[in-house]
Amino acid sequence: MGGFTKKYKVHSLVYYKETNDIYTALQREKQLKKWNRKWKLELVERVNPDWNDIAESWIPDKGIRE
Repeated sequence: MGGFTKKYKVHSLVYYKETNDIYTALQREKQLKKWNRKWKLELVERVNPDWNDIAESWIPDKGIRE
């Protein structure tokens, strides 16, 4: 994966929001991009206070992602 993920060595998924509509998802992404860092951290802390990697339960072999 390139772009932001590669540049900043992102390797954990700590927040996501499900939606059935791509337009709603894009709107939410744009909204979050306007948020300051503090607000984003508070959002993650609210839904995932231990900062667990949510994707670990989706991908059985973590070695694939590294």
